Amino acid sequence: MLNASDTAPAATVASAEVDTLRFATAGSVDDGKSTLVGRLLHDSKSVLSDQLDAVELASRNRGWSVPDLALLTDGLRAEREQGITIDVAYRYFATPRRRFILADTPGHVQYTRNMVTGASTADLAVILADAQSGIVDQTRRHAAIAALLRVPHLVLAVNKMDLADYDHPRFKEVAAEFTAYAAGLGLPEITAIPVCALLGDNVVTPSAAMNWYHGPTLLEHLETVPVTHETAAAPPRFPVQYVIRHAGIRHYAGQLVSGRLCVEDAVTVMPSGRTTTITSLDVLGHHVTTAHTPQSLSLRLADDIDVARGDLIVSASSPPPLAQEFTADVCHLADKPLRPGDRVLLKHTTRTVLALVADLHNTAQLGANDLASVTLRTAQPIAVDPYANNRRTGSFLLIDPADGATLTAGMARPPA
Repeated sequence: MLNASDTAPAATVASAEVDTLRFATAGSVDDGKSTLVGRLLHDSKSVLSDQLDAVELASRNRGWSVPDLALLTDGLRAEREQGITIDVAYRYFATPRRRFILADTPGHVQYTRNMVTGASTADLAVILADAQSGIVDQTRRHAAIAALLRVPHLVLAVNKMDLADYDHPRFKEVAAEFTAYAAGLGLPEITAIPVCALLGDNVVTPSAAMNWYHGPTLLEHLETVPVTHETAAAPPRFPVQYVIRHAGIRHYAGQLVSGRLCVEDAVTVMPSGRTTTITSLDVLGHHVTTAHTPQSLSLRLADDIDVARGDLIVSASSPPPLAQEFTADVCHLADKPLRPGDRVLLKHTTRTVLALVADLHNTAQLGANDLASVTLRTAQPIAVDPYANNRRTGSFLLIDPADGATLTAGMARPPA
């Protein structure tokens, strides 16, 4: 039985230097993902007492003798009624060692697009597998999406170990099958952890029932996995969001999405290709000599050249490719199908251009949740990095020009 003292909020993170880990969870229906997330939040003391009271009341009304921790994350009425996750639920919590942003994504195949949304900005993905069922098609699909989105770290949580009698050989069998499959997708790092979310084994506290396991618990791994924010080390990319005119001087405002910029840096404005230097940088109203990702800033340039919203200011020594036709991997998000010949709007950073779906590879059309590769032709040149090099400037959305609805999420491939 849980009590209020068990759910006291965790200690506030003491230092501003503590970093943040963004991670996403995914699992097939009935693999116990919502219970795992609820257990993680509860045992890390990230649940307020009134939230637990509401969960206990709902559980009693269903005839449960113990709180159903899955109710902590299944917030929609339809989710609670069906016992599945439908929408992406974001949770924010912290321990003394790290802050976390958790994207709890649906596992059902018809909500694959929601996993793409939740995992697109994740540093780590936790994929669940049932210890009895093992690796199923949806597990492989989740691994493929993690690979497509280039999520740097992957955890396989082999759940419901209690139903497999906490059997070590069974855990090794499931972990080996998944690791072999994920390695074939090019996923760089896979950590397998045996857990029982229902009883809390190896979620926050080590399991007494699995003394053969000597690795970290799930929370220990989340707290200690090294996070390298690749955008900080990537070449500078500054999409111009707004042009400010003050006293006859133009300043260009926006967010630095990768790299860093310094005063006197040589930069190129894309797509015009004009090169100049930075004469000043301002962050939060203060002059600085260097700006870092992901700061919002304004800058001035030495030359009076044409710069507008949607232009991309980049390092003169490492500009992105400029193209009007490129190939990309996509996940279709809308119920309206996407077909070759469709005219769409392509939104890339702060720039939106007309585009044509020139070719869909190996399929006649895309329906909701479908994954495929596509060739796009734009009305104007755009500077798009390969997604493998830069997740921010290598991604884009396709939009229906008729009603503004989002159709497709895309990740640009390297030029052929």
